[in-house]
Amino acid sequence: MRVRFLGVDFGQRRIGLALSDASGLLARPWMTLAAAGTPDGSARLVTEWLAGRRREGDEAVAELGGIVVGLPRRLGGTDTGQTGAARAFADGLSRESGMPVHLQDERLSSYEAEQLLAERERDWRKRKLKLDAAAAAVILQDYLDARARRVGSAESE
Repeated sequence: MRVRFLGVDFGQRRIGLALSDASGLLARPWMTLAAAGTPDGSARLVTEWLAGRRREGDEAVAELGGIVVGLPRRLGGTDTGQTGAARAFADGLSRESGMPVHLQDERLSSYEAEQLLAERERDWRKRKLKLDAAAAAVILQDYLDARARRVGSAESE
């Protein structure tokens, strides 16, 4: 069975999206949407956008089996000022989409995405346009890797 995951880097201004391959092993940056004014509004926006893609026959969206939302945390593991908004967004996304939504620690994801983009693109203005989707891909890849380790350890027992 083909199951894809959608990775989400939620922000107050922009929402980065990433998509896994059909095997659910590899994440790639997809696109960036402008955020709505509230976490619930942004959850509705993403859900409606996905529904529109589904109606257009987008096979990748039709294969979605879950959504992974980045959870902002400080390096020490405590909540940041954005953690509550990300949780509210994830709750709204679960409610609006009816899909399972998983939270994934996103510590240093933007930094890692910036480093990866800097290797390919020298112009910081062009990198900035791609940063949110790249951060979503880092978040999603971390989730997919942890998921693969859990499945692998369960099979070896």
